[in-house]
Amino acid sequence: MRRLAALVAVLAFAAGSAAAEPPGAPPSPQAKLVAPGVWLIPGGILPKRQPDGNTVIFEGPKGLVVLDTGRHPWHRQAILDFAAARHAPIVAIVNSHWHLDHVSGDPALKQAYPGAKVYASRAIDEALTGFLARSMAEAQPYLDSGKLPPETVEDLRADMATIRAGQALRPDVPIEASGPRTLGGLRLQVNLAVRAATAGDVWIYDPRTRLAAVGDLVTLPAPFLDTACAPGWRAALAQVWATPFQVLVPGHGPVMDRARFALYRKAFDALVDCAASPASKTECAAAWTSAVTPLLGSDSVEPRRAQGMTEYYVSEVLRAKPGKADACAAGLAPPAPGGEP
Repeated sequence: MRRLAALVAVLAFAAGSAAAEPPGAPPSPQAKLVAPGVWLIPGGILPKRQPDGNTVIFEGPKGLVVLDTGRHPWHRQAILDFAAARHAPIVAIVNSHWHLDHVSGDPALKQAYPGAKVYASRAIDEALTGFLARSMAEAQPYLDSGKLPPETVEDLRADMATIRAGQALRPDVPIEASGPRTLGGLRLQVNLAVRAATAGDVWIYDPRTRLAAVGDLVTLPAPFLDTACAPGWRAALAQVWATPFQVLVPGHGPVMDRARFALYRKAFDALVDCAASPASKTECAAAWTSAVTPLLGSDSVEPRRAQGMTEYYVSEVLRAKPGKADACAAGLAPPAPGGEP
């Protein structure tokens, strides 16, 4: 989608054959250990709902470092429950990017842990007055139509409230260059990719565990291209590959090893090339879906989501404004070598 409401339509179409959501709020996702001292709280896409991104938690000697905080109350509650169970404070929140499925839990976590600092790029500043403001305006007719499912209405209203209070999403510590930082007593490589999935994407490499947590530089079942600059995204994937990771946690989808990331990267390059060719959107999406099917897990709905979402992105994003997407034109400077401030 190009805007908030359009993504709802795409996801509703793609998830239409899924089982009905049980009454009430879904149970909170459970944390999974993915490397020594590193935990994943998985996101997901429920029927008629907007997505939640994956959350990665690094457990350090001085507290927890949380990468991304999800969208829904049950997702942020899972983060708070994890911190309580570990008897460890949240001392740092890193936003991989400003999409609402990755940052909406920030205020609740900061309320619970007032000493926590938010680390993120400055791309949120333009997003609040640009993409997110337009998304909120375009969502209103969908709400007024009375035709949306209650779950979708609930998500849209929550997103609009988050946007109105958007100043709470701005970083306490802006990430303006790649370099090592000590967070929670851990020495982590905090990287900035400009003009990629958004105008500024932050991703973490943990040298202790050789784990990379890359946010929406890797997403399944499709690359979420709404705010993307495809050439910059390709360059960012090359930078990730140059890092000696053995485990990679994407922004959406299951954990990968290097071989699976190589498959994803090859499929991404092929998709961008296909979008620039005379092939139909259906052909491009089918090639993507076939290539990434080994990465999608056992959910039988995922290939249908991959096909429907990728067709949309080919026609409405990659071909609508090739090379001229918002992220390509954004004013963030390229990252320079740097370290801790």
